Amino acid sequence: MEEKQFPGILNGAVPGESVKKDENSRRGNWGNQIEFVLTSVGYAVGLGNVWRFPYLCYRNGGGAFMLPYFIMLIFCGLPLFFLELSFGQFASLGCLGVWKISPMFKGVGYGMMVVSTYIGIYYNVVICIAFYYFFMSMTNLLPWTYCNNSWNTPDCSGVVDPNSYLNSSLANATRSLLTGVSEVVNRTKRTSPSEEYWKHHVLDVSDDIGNFGEVRLPILGCLAVSWFVVFLCLIRGVKSSGKVVYFTATFPYVVLTILFIRGITLEGAFNGIKYYLTPQWEKVLDAKVWGDAASQIFYSLGCAWGGLITMASYNKFHNNCFRDSIIISITNCATSVYAGFVIFSILGFMAHHLNVPVSEVADHGPGLAFVAYPEALTLLPISPLWSLLFFSSVVDEIGTDWIIRNKTVVTLTVAILGFVLGVPLTTQAGIYWLLLMDNYAASFSLVVISCIMCICVMHVYGHRNYFKDVEMMLGFPPPLFFRVCWRFISPVIISFILVFTVIQYKPITYNDYVYPGWSLAIGFSMALSSVICIPIYALYKISSSPGATFKERLRHACRPHPKWGPALQEHRTGRYAPMASEDTVEVPLHIVKAFISILTYLCVMSVE
Repeated sequence: MEEKQFPGILNGAVPGESVKKDENSRRGNWGNQIEFVLTSVGYAVGLGNVWRFPYLCYRNGGGAFMLPYFIMLIFCGLPLFFLELSFGQFASLGCLGVWKISPMFKGVGYGMMVVSTYIGIYYNVVICIAFYYFFMSMTNLLPWTYCNNSWNTPDCSGVVDPNSYLNSSLANATRSLLTGVSEVVNRTKRTSPSEEYWKHHVLDVSDDIGNFGEVRLPILGCLAVSWFVVFLCLIRGVKSSGKVVYFTATFPYVVLTILFIRGITLEGAFNGIKYYLTPQWEKVLDAKVWGDAASQIFYSLGCAWGGLITMASYNKFHNNCFRDSIIISITNCATSVYAGFVIFSILGFMAHHLNVPVSEVADHGPGLAFVAYPEALTLLPISPLWSLLFFSSVVDEIGTDWIIRNKTVVTLTVAILGFVLGVPLTTQAGIYWLLLMDNYAASFSLVVISCIMCICVMHVYGHRNYFKDVEMMLGFPPPLFFRVCWRFISPVIISFILVFTVIQYKPITYNDYVYPGWSLAIGFSMALSSVICIPIYALYKISSSPGATFKERLRHACRPHPKWGPALQEHRTGRYAPMASEDTVEVPLHIVKAFISILTYLCVMSVE
């Protein structure tokens, strides 16, 4: 239907218009549509897949995590991804400007910015650790290969024979493994050199979240490098940034494939994959597992961050963002599952070698990837080269995860501020704070923001109005499944998960360490600091709106701004034509009141 209605579309160009470099000359557009798709893949496919998904899956019982993950993908992830892309593309505005659709809800945009700030702070710490491993790989001997280093303990048990040549054949490595397994070692639990390198050398973890200890200077230096790269990426326009993704969005798959092939050939890999795919049904009933699955979908796809809306705003008006959303979402989640096979095949091998169950072979925390991936890299021929390539592919993701800005002074200020705020995470207690931020700042907030966005667009602005907007933009209305999910299924599922997560709430732990109450209070404060933007701005907008009564002010605050709609005049047809500019959308007041009541209840429950 789209091709019949818009036969002349090329990269989203409007039929019959004169050829021009950019459809929107003020803001600019992507050079071509493949750049947007690859950039979005690079934005969505990143550390959330190769780092966060495996450790959440491991923490939640392997296969027990997969069922809620796919349910959340189908009924929440895909629909909300499409909603955000269509939202930004229709108005050609970023995560704040799009709320001309209903100005009272602009606090949702501010909430997105707060969430992105938190994620940016600790995400760059993870990136800087990747930089650290990248630099440490520039050697003829990977430092996490053997157990004869100053940071190793008597429980360390390496895979590779220290007397053998580093780049010996895989057969020699396998023989070394079999020799090590046959030895009788009277230890309660053996640990791998990669795990000890991570815990005792890279982090040198303290005994408490309040005991910061010293700043890990190598990590601090890498954090500075990380933010400098962010600065370089932020000052680049959408045109130049699109060129980089031809490499950065595709190369990680090459390295993951190499690790996958090596991983499944290791002895014991099948046990790890079995753990990965076999559900533990008792955990499926745990609301925490469903909450983690929901947060991972939003985290991995980038929903509620504001980035999807902003990137889509650079699309040409008639671009088929529905097709893009399907491609990017499926690619994203397939990558997560693929990375899971890589991680768990390595964990199975480590468990076999260390003679422990798969569930106990490594920390159930964010450091999992920095234990498993280095372990696999030591078993590859020319291992320093593959280590360097892997961590460079992770580092490359930093260039596609941030909204592009053009002001050098502003971006430099942001980078410096982000670096300073990230310094506490480079101390010996940094891993505790990173886990706290990941569990609170980037979990509860994302699902609440997405739920409220659905309610606003579908029930305040009106589902019929939005469906007409999408049809005007794409040439066809949203498919029935997406319409039903936007209106009912996605908000209901998210609401149930939020309620049951509160009911079954359990404080987070890091291995055997239990977080003290004051740290959990900080975590809840971070979670609420983004959500609280929504009611605060709503109250401000209502109070500053014209009207003699509260009801009139509320109705005016919810009404679309006169400038809401397509950015370019040539696209403002139908009810957006100049003659119809005074038309307004009637707001169902009872739904707005119900929304405010629900939001207040959620905030109160979260605090309790």
